[in-house]
Amino acid sequence: MDALDRLAEPGLDLLRRVDVLLAAGVPEGHPVWPLLRRMQVLPGDALRAFLDLHSAPLASAGDAVRRLVQGYDDASAALTDPGLWAGPAAAHYDQARATLLRHLDEGPESLVGRMEATAGYADALADWVTGSRLAVARALADVLRCTEAVAVVAATRPGAATAGAFPGGATVDASAGGATAAGRAGVAEAAVIAARVLAVLSVAYDGAETLLRQWSPSLAESTWRPVAEAGPRWSGAGTRIGR
Repeated sequence: MDALDRLAEPGLDLLRRVDVLLAAGVPEGHPVWPLLRRMQVLPGDALRAFLDLHSAPLASAGDAVRRLVQGYDDASAALTDPGLWAGPAAAHYDQARATLLRHLDEGPESLVGRMEATAGYADALADWVTGSRLAVARALADVLRCTEAVAVVAATRPGAATAGAFPGGATVDASAGGATAAGRAGVAEAAVIAARVLAVLSVAYDGAETLLRQWSPSLAESTWRPVAEAGPRWSGAGTRIGR
C-alpha cells in the first residue's frame, strides 16, 4: 500500500462532492474548463480510474520478458558453430545460419533487441506509475487540508438544501436562484479543487504519452531480413564432414 492508497478513501469522498458541485454549474472562463475538456472526465471518476494503475505488474512483466531472452541466447549460441562440414550444401547452410543468427540477436531490430526494448518499456512505465501515483497523492493531501475542501464539505453536508444528492444524504441546492451562499461558494471552491487534481493527472498522462512516443520505434515488429542468394548447385564437389 502506497501513499495514494492510504489517501484514496477520503480523496474519493471529497472528489465525489466536487463532482456533484461541478454539475451544478461552473462559471465560464474558469481555469478548470480546459482541463475538463481535455480529460473528458470529472475529477472523482478520473481518480477512481487512476487508482487501478499499479507499478508491480509492469515491473513483473519486464522481468518475465528478460527471462525469455535466455532461450534466445541459448539458440544463438547453438548457431554460432558452423559445423565440421564443407561443400555446396554446407555453404548454403552457413549462409542461412548467419541470417537466422542475425535475426535472433544482432542489433536493436533483432528479436532479442525488441524483447530487451519491451522489457525496458515495461520498466519505464512502472517508474512512471510510481512517480505519478506519488504526485497524485501529494495533490490529494494538499486539497484534503485546504480551505476549499472545508467549503465543499460545508456545501454538501447532510441537511443542506436540496438539488444534488450525495452518499449519506448530503445535498446541495442547485435550483435556479435558490442556491445558498454556502452552495455558491462550494461550487467555486469545488472548481478550484478540480483544477488542482485534474492538472496533476493531466501531467501524468502526458508523461505516459511521451514514453509511448519515445519507445515506439524500438517496439516495432522485428521483420525477417533474408539475404537473397541462390540455393546450392551441384558442381561435382561432394559434401565433406569433419576436418
